[in-house]
Amino acid sequence: MKSTRLMHALLAASLFTALPASWAQSKPAATKPSAPAAAAVAATPQLQAAGSELLFVSRQMGVPVEGRFKKFDAQLAFDPKKPETGRVTFSIELASASIGAPEFDAELAKAAWFDSKRLPQASFQSSAIKAMGGGKFEVSGKLSIKGQSRDLSVPISLTQASGVTTATGAFVLKRLEFKIGDGEWADTSMVANEVQVKFKLLFSGIAPL
Repeated sequence: MKSTRLMHALLAASLFTALPASWAQSKPAATKPSAPAAAAVAATPQLQAAGSELLFVSRQMGVPVEGRFKKFDAQLAFDPKKPETGRVTFSIELASASIGAPEFDAELAKAAWFDSKRLPQASFQSSAIKAMGGGKFEVSGKLSIKGQSRDLSVPISLTQASGVTTATGAFVLKRLEFKIGDGEWADTSMVANEVQVKFKLLFSGIAPL
């Protein structure tokens, strides 16, 4: 009798100690992210604020005046090998507009200009991306400022170095189409209607060109 109980105890102990190992072996592989999946997450394009810039140049009575937006962001899904499947969303905090003097920056925030307290953001949403060859692309979409939306096509050049992709480009917008400089400032002999916008955007996580 004692030997039978001893055998049962030993058998129960052996099963108890063996169970954790068998459970570990039976866990599905999906509980741990695969290397490709982890790499895909790591490769999601991210805008690098340091080094990126968004500038605008207007002409006041024929004299060029350069300003910049200090705060902006971009969400990007983009494969250089399949640009037509990509998309870009860009947002700008209008209150961050600056031409280098506090009194003028305060003027830009007013209703006649960016009206940034009431309408704090401008945005661009892409609808198509087209490869032009040689690291150049054309991004088309809608630009929205102060409740006004216009179709826009932007030429972009991409270069890559040390894991960072730099996107550069420039385009001209007509400020009066977006009611920028409204009312008495609508006189284009004082402030030109055409405003040049220039940008340099740095991204990590974009696949090789």
